[in-house]
Amino acid sequence: MTRTVSDMPSVALAVTDGMLPYELSVALEVFGTDLTHLVDPWYDFALCGDGPVQVGRFRLDPDHGLDRLAHADTVIVPGWADTDREPPAALVRAVRAAHTAGARVASLCTGAFVLGAAGLLDGRRATTHWAHTRKLARRHPAATVDPDVLYVDNGDVLTSAGKAAAMDLCLHLVRLDHGSADANKVARRLVVPPHRDGGQAQFISTPLPAPGNHPLAELFPWALERIGRPLTVEDLARQAGMSSRHLARHFKELTGTTPLQWLHSQRIRHAQELLETTDATVDTIAAATGMGTATTLRRHFHRSVGVPPDAYRRTFRP
Repeated sequence: MTRTVSDMPSVALAVTDGMLPYELSVALEVFGTDLTHLVDPWYDFALCGDGPVQVGRFRLDPDHGLDRLAHADTVIVPGWADTDREPPAALVRAVRAAHTAGARVASLCTGAFVLGAAGLLDGRRATTHWAHTRKLARRHPAATVDPDVLYVDNGDVLTSAGKAAAMDLCLHLVRLDHGSADANKVARRLVVPPHRDGGQAQFISTPLPAPGNHPLAELFPWALERIGRPLTVEDLARQAGMSSRHLARHFKELTGTTPLQWLHSQRIRHAQELLETTDATVDTIAAATGMGTATTLRRHFHRSVGVPPDAYRRTFRP
């Protein structure tokens, strides 16, 4: 049976100068490639922009104008490179109009800033690349920005974390439209997992505040040298020569968190390093990071990183 365009779900990829090439290419590879030999019907795909577009070193000639977005079932917005400035007004208007017309709108990586400018994140949960989540939250305080997940699905508005998470969201859209079996076929063709465990928390580094002339400058290295010991807030305050209340205030100013939460994150970070660089058992790592037992480490590690220690080691161990 020959399929017609009207039988196919339609996807419009919105492009403009300043898009990130990787996220753009992911969407093109998943939706812009004819995969009817795997899944029939596949997608009616449209590349939409106002004239020729410069993406990194590449120049694209869209097939349609941005007004085509309002006629698509799904609109995809790739990553927006310069998050310090507002995205183009024409793109924002077109994305807003498409959503008003009933389109499902999905952003990849920092494309969430375009959705935010269009007002689509207000009152919704969203994510973006972990390095930009705070900026997105500041710019759009009506949104609930989750820095830990790979993607967020609100039904009509979807956002993904950075880089590889763009593929996770694209495959999620295929799964929604065609089912898990067909999404698995596409993932197999792309040689990627159809679904990844955990969230982007497993990829986020937790660096120390920059060295400087602040009250805790000597406390941080002191605590890290004793990360395997059962340190308390009182221990930290005593070493810093201040009350627990003053310690908490300085921690909040410098790290954005509490002394115990900071200590916990450093234990997890050290566990990640040991899992990546050594063959030490989980029991040994638990003792070396002050977690006590393997059971305790597994519980806290899974809660913080999104995957158990063994799965993390398989992912990151060379």
